[in-house]
Amino acid sequence: MSADFLPVVRTVAELRAQVRAWRGKGETVAMTPTMGALHEGHLSLVRLARTRARRVVASLFVNPTQFGPGEDFERYPRNEAGDAALLASAGCDLLYAPDVSQIYPAGFSTKVSVSGVSEPLDGAARPGHFDGVATVVTKLLNQAQPDVAVFGEKYYPQLQLIRRLVLDLDLPVEIIGAPTARAEDGLALSSRNAYLTPEQRIIAGRLNVVLADAVVRLKTGDPVAKVEATGRAALERQGFERIDYFEVRNASDLSHPGPDILSGPGRVLAAAFLGKTRLIDNMAV
Repeated sequence: MSADFLPVVRTVAELRAQVRAWRGKGETVAMTPTMGALHEGHLSLVRLARTRARRVVASLFVNPTQFGPGEDFERYPRNEAGDAALLASAGCDLLYAPDVSQIYPAGFSTKVSVSGVSEPLDGAARPGHFDGVATVVTKLLNQAQPDVAVFGEKYYPQLQLIRRLVLDLDLPVEIIGAPTARAEDGLALSSRNAYLTPEQRIIAGRLNVVLADAVVRLKTGDPVAKVEATGRAALERQGFERIDYFEVRNASDLSHPGPDILSGPGRVLAAAFLGKTRLIDNMAV
């Protein structure tokens, strides 16, 4: 499909009309919500979505409610035309690009808040962030009403939050986690990587190395507390300027497994800064 022929809709009514038309033909629908500034990681979500449904709709909305004071909402990269071309090349069928009034119309006063899974990690480092995520994702899923929705494992706390809210609110959509797409040196692909200077980019490529070492240590029986302390120290040595977290968590609910040896499926997660750029990554244990 050429980008010139990728349909774009901007209202809920237009989106639902297209989804109804597909369903009228017996076609299933997948959704990949994005904030734009697309890269290969996003396109891998679209390609995975195509294997799970006949039609794929991607949304493009830079959600103001998930940015905190002093974060990068205003400078977050925006390039709808370029994003549309990339989506078309990956096999997307429809781009939903609403303005703020379609998501938060005048008088909007509802907030979706998910307790428990939203509280550690990014929930602690970025107060209010996950309320913004939960609210906008609930809105998008209700607006599109897809059969399946695909989110990346790179932002694992967000993925678990969305799984929890879909379960709790009985939303009729299957949530699929997609493997993290990585650069040649293992850096998790991110729109924010474009902010990095050449020197910072070299340092950034060491984040996944420190995470992989932590996974090996956990698997060979090092206690959780030691692995966490070793990982934080390693990031500091590598040149990361501020560390929001380097933690081991239970994979299912992000609860902390305690300081001793990890006894079940886990996840090692990290968030650290280079300059003003916040990088996140995680690996399964």
